Amino acid sequence: MEGLELTAFEIISAVGTARSSYIEAIQKAKAGDFDGAKALITEGDDMFVQGHHAHAKLLQHEAEHGQGSAVSLIILHAEDQLMSAEGFKTIALEFIDLYEKLAKK
Repeated sequence: MEGLELTAFEIISAVGTARSSYIEAIQKAKAGDFDGAKALITEGDDMFVQGHHAHAKLLQHEAEHGQGSAVSLIILHAEDQLMSAEGFKTIALEFIDLYEKLAKK
């Protein structure tokens, strides 16, 4: 495996870990561990940035070499996972906020 495939797997791995951190953050918040939840959001953000940087490499490659003849399914999957992780972060932050408000009542 090399080139674009390897970059796609870098994205999938990093943002998959980020998404898992965001989901775990919701579980921590549900249990009342808001510091733990926020720490997991930060960990997820660090992994998401790694995935985002790998994605930027793909975009840079296309800008330098032109569009390829076909889009690979693995690249599509990587981009789907990237967007999914971003959505999970938004949901996780909303749940954490909600659980904090409920805990204060």
